[in-house]
Amino acid sequence: MFELSEADFREVHARIAPDIHRTPILTSRLLSERCGFEVRLKAELFQRTGSYKIRGPLNRFGLLSEEEKSRGVICSSAGNHAQGVALAAAIHDIPAVVCMAENATVSKIEATKAYGAEVVLHGSIWDEANEKAKQLVVERGLTYIHPFDHPDLVAGQGTLGLELAEDWPELDAVIVPIGGGGLISGVSMAVKAMNPKIKVIGVESSGAPAMQRSIAAGELITLDEVNCIIDGLTVKTCGSLNFSIVQRFVDEIVTLPDQQIFAALLWIMSHCKVVPEGAAAAPVAALLEGKIDLPAGSRVACVLSGGNLDLVQLQGLDWN
Repeated sequence: MFELSEADFREVHARIAPDIHRTPILTSRLLSERCGFEVRLKAELFQRTGSYKIRGPLNRFGLLSEEEKSRGVICSSAGNHAQGVALAAAIHDIPAVVCMAENATVSKIEATKAYGAEVVLHGSIWDEANEKAKQLVVERGLTYIHPFDHPDLVAGQGTLGLELAEDWPELDAVIVPIGGGGLISGVSMAVKAMNPKIKVIGVESSGAPAMQRSIAAGELITLDEVNCIIDGLTVKTCGSLNFSIVQRFVDEIVTLPDQQIFAALLWIMSHCKVVPEGAAAAPVAALLEGKIDLPAGSRVACVLSGGNLDLVQLQGLDWN
C-alpha cells in the first residue's frame, strides 16, 4: 500500500523546490462573507507553466537514472501535463516528446514547443494521441510519463499540500478539483500527514464523476460516456493508484455541472482579480453553490490548480 510520510514529502519538496514557485495563498473577504467560512485560495495558477502539473514531472525526472534520461521521455496531453513535462525535461536536460491530437489548439502546441519538446500530432482525440505515444515508447525506447497514475507524480503534486499546511497551519479543510486524481491523491496524503484532522473534499464535473462513482462502487470503474467540456475534469477512468489513495484520505466528493463551474470562473475573475482555468474554478463553485458542509467559520482553502484558460471555449458557452 503506497503511503508517504511528512518526512517523505519534505524530501520530495527539497528535490523540486529550486525549480518551482512557492505559490501564494490569497485571501478573499467577499468569498468568505458569502460562504460563512474563512476562505483562502492556493494560487497555483502562478506556478511555472501556469499550473501545478510541473511538480510531479520534476520529481519523477529527478529520480530517473542517467541511462533513462539519455533515452528521453514521452507523454500524451493537450494541455498542462504537456507543458509541465516539457519544461521539467528541459530543466533536467532530458529529450522530451509530447503527443497531441491534430486538433489541439495552436497556442498549446506552440507553448509546448517553446519549452523544448518535440510535438507529434496524431489522431483527433487524446486516446488516439496516447496510442501513438505508446507506439513511440516501443520504437524509441522512451520512458512514458503518465499524467497522474504514478507514485512519483503523486508525490510531486503532493508538495502543494505540504506548502498549504505549512503556510496556513490553522487549516481545517481543503477543496481540490478531480480529473484523473493525481492532484487530490497527492494533496490529501500530504495534508493528512501534516494534520490528520484536515478535511479533504474533492470536486468533479457532474458530467464526468469517475472518482465519485468509483468510491461509491468500492472499485475502479470506467464511465460509459462523459458530458464535460472542461479539459482538466474530463476523464472516463481515474488512476488505479489515485483511486486507492482517495479511498483512504479523501473525506467527501461533490459534483457540479459545467455551467456552475464556469459561472464560478467568471465570479473569481470579477471579484478576486485572477484568471483561473475551468478545472481550477471547481472548488470555488462548490462553495458558491452551497455544496460544502462545514461548521461556520471553518478555515477552508481552495486549490486554484491552474490558469491556462481557453478563452475561445469560454466565448462559445451559452449563458442564457
